[in-house]
Amino acid sequence: MGPLRSVVLAGGGTGGHIYPLLAFADCLRRHDPGVRITCVGTEKGLENELIPPRGYDLRQIPAYQLPRSVNMNLMRTPDRMWKAARAAGKVIDDVRADVVVGFGGYVSVPAYLAAWRREMPIVIHEVNVPPGVANRLGMKFTKHVAVGFPHQPVQAESLREARVVGVPLRQSIAHLDRAALREQARARFGLHPDLPTVFVSGGSQGARSINLAVAGAAKELARAGVQVLHVIGARNEPVSVPTDLPAPYVTLPYLSEMELGYAAADLMLCRGGAMTCAEVAAIGLPAVYVPYPHSNQEQKRNAMPVVEAGGGLLIDDAEISPGWIEQHLIPLIRDPQRLAAMGTAASAYGRRDGDEALLDFVYEAVTG
Repeated sequence: MGPLRSVVLAGGGTGGHIYPLLAFADCLRRHDPGVRITCVGTEKGLENELIPPRGYDLRQIPAYQLPRSVNMNLMRTPDRMWKAARAAGKVIDDVRADVVVGFGGYVSVPAYLAAWRREMPIVIHEVNVPPGVANRLGMKFTKHVAVGFPHQPVQAESLREARVVGVPLRQSIAHLDRAALREQARARFGLHPDLPTVFVSGGSQGARSINLAVAGAAKELARAGVQVLHVIGARNEPVSVPTDLPAPYVTLPYLSEMELGYAAADLMLCRGGAMTCAEVAAIGLPAVYVPYPHSNQEQKRNAMPVVEAGGGLLIDDAEISPGWIEQHLIPLIRDPQRLAAMGTAASAYGRRDGDEALLDFVYEAVTG
């Protein structure tokens, strides 16, 4: 199907860049098992832990943190940027790439530069508002820009012409039937098959404020007949949870199979990262979003449209507390009709076909 023989995928540093890249790589391979897929990354990035185990070729190139403002001087000054671009160019030439598809992160910049110098198609996928600095720079070299969410072109002038394609999701999530998997998922975590279940996760790093609020409300949750599946985050200290609770409270440092957590849950309590918002909305899971309060409020902007569509609630990080959980979350999770309505609204906002829509867009860029 189509003209792609070799594709270079650039994106690294955080899961928010790498997970959509991997989902898109899987989509490419499904459509054409013979297509050559080469990922570029850096020595230190999370990509080293995530990409090779999935069977994809990862080539390391040097990449450097960029200043926050983007201008052409940035490109002219640092010799090391050209050094990194030369390394990316060698990879592109070696695999005879037809296109570079970038997902952001500093490693994308050398790949964009190298592709631009070769006058080859560049496709950028962006999930945040405002766009990350690497993708902002890449946008100077291509008009082929795709975004994950409908609010992005409205909120960011630089994305006004971008195509809304959705976010590429892992197949295990894109095709998740929560109801069909619920019993198996709850059994896997040692949860009761029938109790209302809150799934708590602050993203790959975890979120201390969320962890403390939920653990602090453990007794009240259990007393209300609510069980908890709580992913603490690999870099957080364990939370202390009473042991003699009348309902299960299961803690894990990390969960790679998020689809099982989603399937076990009636309600999610989470941050507002772009991947989390995309996944939770796509599968129709009602959520309470507690956006990360620092940086440029991008998590609040990610979560707000799902909330406005009726698919969740938004609470400021400063407000989340055991008292808030008792007053607001417990009545919500004990109201199946309200949860059902929120789930329906979330799934109407979300989409499961971001990988396919991005592939169509890449084909257009290459053939057009």
